[in-house]
Amino acid sequence: MIYPEDAVLLAPLAGHTDVPMRRSCRRHGCRYAFTEMIDAGSLVFGNLKTLKLAERAADEDFLGIQIVGSDPDQLTKAVEIINQRHYDVLDFNLGCPAPKVEKKCEGITLALKKPDEALCLTELLVKHSRIPVTVKTRIRDYDDPEPTVKFLKRLEETGIAAVTLHGRVMRAFYSGEVSFPVMKAAKEALRIPLIANGGVTSKTTYRELREKTGISRVMIARGALGNPWIFDEVSNPDFLPPSVEEFASEIKQHLLEMVDFYGEEVAFRAGRKTLLEYLRGRGYPGTLRASVSFLSNITQFLDLISVIMDGPAEGFWKNLEREPESPRQLRKN
Repeated sequence: MIYPEDAVLLAPLAGHTDVPMRRSCRRHGCRYAFTEMIDAGSLVFGNLKTLKLAERAADEDFLGIQIVGSDPDQLTKAVEIINQRHYDVLDFNLGCPAPKVEKKCEGITLALKKPDEALCLTELLVKHSRIPVTVKTRIRDYDDPEPTVKFLKRLEETGIAAVTLHGRVMRAFYSGEVSFPVMKAAKEALRIPLIANGGVTSKTTYRELREKTGISRVMIARGALGNPWIFDEVSNPDFLPPSVEEFASEIKQHLLEMVDFYGEEVAFRAGRKTLLEYLRGRGYPGTLRASVSFLSNITQFLDLISVIMDGPAEGFWKNLEREPESPRQLRKN
């Protein structure tokens, strides 16, 4: 079995789950993590950016790689490359709704429009991969479980080791309600492990997802952006939110590791969105968030960290008193 009961996974997140982000999450209790979504063709053609995204750090205990594609030859060649590298699981993306993926009839579009082809490609991966193959996909109808369950049962027959199910339909992207009944029906229908995905931003939403679906394994996606503490929060009954000092320290370590990984220029260009995710919903003024757009070097970054150390606006603390279970909390030093 790849994932034990109660496993909490970090989702493959395009543009985010690189080595520095995974390290940040691992510092706070994450074990099961993935590369960003990797385009099979880019991997085959040796695209340098793609090869960077596919890197595994020496200190990573577990790492899965997720690929997306629709061309059988490219997928076969991609698996041959993956077989020569050190990964623990190969995940096939049949769930991404992004327009650039939809345009190529890949991700969830492939699963919806060409389900037979999607299943054949999954079988191809299972046949050629030396490591377990899993699939990440989405529900097909918000109210009726039958289309989702039917497709998942067929996926199960391809020989995959597990499946992750995002509880929103394609048109909902990453917002809106998650269909707990459809996910529950899928759990009851499958023999292989099912991992629940969608809407987890706090311990409260994590417990709700588990209780209403009956699924014990959970994948956290956007809820981990700027909030690596969520892995500790959902599994540790004695969890305390980070202090302002700990919060600033984690941001500093994360971004400096990006500098080590990418070099200063690329790190701060890519790291702006990372910083904004950390600051989002934590009461820091708009002027500070706006200044992130101009961040380009370590000196500016260290100045920014000193401002973050001053803590959020007073209104943030008052809101915490009114809503003690709100996500993305901090505590005073």
